[in-house]
Amino acid sequence: MYNLILLTNILRILDDIGMTKSELAKKAGMSVSFLSDLTNDQANPSLRIMEAIAHALDTPLPALLETTDLDRQTLEELAGGKSRLSLPEGYARVAAILTEFQAFTVRQWDQENRKRLDAAKARRKSITAKKT
Repeated sequence: MYNLILLTNILRILDDIGMTKSELAKKAGMSVSFLSDLTNDQANPSLRIMEAIAHALDTPLPALLETTDLDRQTLEELAGGKSRLSLPEGYARVAAILTEFQAFTVRQWDQENRKRLDAAKARRKSITAKKT
């Protein structure tokens, strides 16, 4: 799924900034054919390649991997119905630029939610153990 998010973000950013794949390939130090394969979901980039692309696009690498303007249904269709949810329903992962105070507040929320998720996992594990 992350490869789909990566490639759609690369294509969106290229369109937004008016850069061609050839220009990006040259700036990132890779062949145009490899970049074309990557953006057509025919290649798996290494971390080094992803970093080079992010640098060439002047975009943080996490933003290329974590955020997407595609909705869950579209991602499911692109992944052939094989995408995995990395978070329970009702939770979302977001990337944002925040003030120090806002970041402090978000970290507190994150800690609270992680405790809730851990407690829910422990309850499910306990229930499963009792059934066996």
